[in-house]
Amino acid sequence: MQGRIAARYRSERTFKFLGLGALSLAAFFLAFLLFTIFRDGASGFRHSEVRLEVNFDPVALGINAAAVRGPDGLTEIRKGDFSDLMLRSTRQLGNAANVVSEGAWLDLRTAVEADPSILGTTRTVWVPVRSAIDLLAKGKFDLDAPEISRGVSDKDIAAWRALDSQGRLRTSFNTIFTSSADSTNPELAGIWGAALGSLLTLAVTIGLSFPVGVLAAIYLEEFAPKNRWTDLVEVSINNLAAVPSIIFGLLGLAVFLNVFNMPRSSPLVGGLTLALMTLPVIVISARVAIKAVPPSIRDAALGIGASPIQVVFQHVLPLGLPGIMTGTIIGMARALGETAPLLLIGMRAFVTDTPMGFTSPATVLPVQVFLWSDDVQRGFVEKTSAAIIVLLLILLLLNSVAIYLRNRFERRW
Repeated sequence: MQGRIAARYRSERTFKFLGLGALSLAAFFLAFLLFTIFRDGASGFRHSEVRLEVNFDPVALGINAAAVRGPDGLTEIRKGDFSDLMLRSTRQLGNAANVVSEGAWLDLRTAVEADPSILGTTRTVWVPVRSAIDLLAKGKFDLDAPEISRGVSDKDIAAWRALDSQGRLRTSFNTIFTSSADSTNPELAGIWGAALGSLLTLAVTIGLSFPVGVLAAIYLEEFAPKNRWTDLVEVSINNLAAVPSIIFGLLGLAVFLNVFNMPRSSPLVGGLTLALMTLPVIVISARVAIKAVPPSIRDAALGIGASPIQVVFQHVLPLGLPGIMTGTIIGMARALGETAPLLLIGMRAFVTDTPMGFTSPATVLPVQVFLWSDDVQRGFVEKTSAAIIVLLLILLLLNSVAIYLRNRFERRW
C-alpha cells in the first residue's frame, strides 16, 4: 500500500513537472518570438533625414506667386516642378547628392502647401534619405565584411560618412511610416493605409456576423423545432467552422465579385468574406453561452408573465452575453490575422493611397506584411517586423475593448 501511495505521489509530481515544463517552453518560444520582432521592427519606427538649404524660388518652380494666394492656390502649387527643385538643392551635398529619397520632393511641396509664404525665401528643410543610407545610419550593415556580402556599396558608405561628419544627418520618429500607405521605396512605405483598411474590413465583418450569428443562435437554441431540418443546419454550421479559410475566399470571389460585381480589393468585399468565415464560430459560441443559462431563469421569467421573446432578450441573452463576447473575440482575432481569403478577392493590390471608404481600394495588415516579407529590398525587413508590431497592438487593443465589455456585463448580472 505504501508503495502504491509513493508511486501515485511520484506520478503527481511528474505530471506537475511536465505541465510546468510545457508552460515554460511555450513562454520561452513566445518571448523569443516577441524579442525577435521588436528587435528587428523597432528601427522601422525611426528614419534618417538629411538637412538641405532650399531656395523656394517661384520662377524656378514655374509658379505664379500671386495666383497662389487666390482661391485656386493649391492647384497652382501642385503645378510646380518640385522634383527639379529637389535636384538642384541636392547639388550642395557634392558627392553625396544621390542620398536623397526619390520621393523627397513631396516634402517640399507639402511645406509650400502648408505655408505659401515661404515662396521666394530660403529655408532649411529635413528630407528622407534613401533606404541604404538610412540603414547605415541605424547600424544595420557589417562594414567590416566584403562589399559583395555586406549589402551596401562603398559609394553609399562614403556618402554616409561625409554627411555624418558634416552634421547633416539626423534620426527621428518615422512619421511617414505611421501616416502613409505603401510605396516601392522602403523609406517612403507606410502602414496607415493597411491599418485603416483592416479597421474598415473588421467593421463590416463584425457589423454583419455579430447580429446575424447571435440571432441565429437564439433561434436555433430557443425557438427552432427539433427535427431533421434543424439537425442538418446544426451539422452544417459545425462543419463550416472547420472549413479552411481559403474556401471562403473562393466563395467571396465567385459570389461577391463575379456575380454581384462588387468593387475588387475593397473593405466591403473583404468584410463580407470574413463575415462568412467568422459566422459559424459566433453561432456555435453563442449557442453554448445561451445553453449555459440555468433553466430556472426561464421558468422564473415565464412564471411572472413574461413572453418567450421577453424571456430571451431581457433575461437569457444578457446572462449569456459574456460567453457570446468570448466567441466574438475569437472570431474577430481570427479575421484580423487572415490573409488567404483576402488574397483571392484582390486585396493584395499595390495601393499607394489610404482608403476613403468601404468601397475604396485597400489592403489589410496581414497582406501588407506578406507583401513586404516577399520584397527583395533589405529596407523592407524592418518594415515587415514593424508592421507585425502594429498588427499585434491593434489586436491587443480590440481584445482589450472586448474583454472590458464582457467583464462589464458580468458585473452587471
